[in-house]
Amino acid sequence: MLNRIDHVGIVVNSIDESLHTYCDLLGFKLLERLTIAEHLVEAAFLDAGNGAIELIAPTDSQSGTARFLQSRGEGTHHVCFEVDDINVALSELRNQGLRLIDETPRQGVHGLVAFVHPKATNGLLIELLQKDAHT
Repeated sequence: MLNRIDHVGIVVNSIDESLHTYCDLLGFKLLERLTIAEHLVEAAFLDAGNGAIELIAPTDSQSGTARFLQSRGEGTHHVCFEVDDINVALSELRNQGLRLIDETPRQGVHGLVAFVHPKATNGLLIELLQKDAHT
């Protein structure tokens, strides 16, 4: 059901400082940088060879991402798995008794997304992604 890791989301204080670390020092290539206004974050996607890294920084001190940073600090936020059919994947997970954050998918940056609650997966927030045809 989960095809492959699409990306790992990392919450950071500053996209600019993190891009310096990941691109200039570690050699990753910037694929895309954007502001996601509805989630009050700025994101940068980096080519990690067999997947991507998504750097996520809050643009508002009251956002969920800002609260995450305040309570846990910088670090891994989620792992995103690509799926062929997000509705089928959600149905299968629900039938297996896993707690979902999103009962129905919503539009994300690169396609339809939904999240599995970290309490159902040993503390890991899992994102499911059904990519748009053009991504």
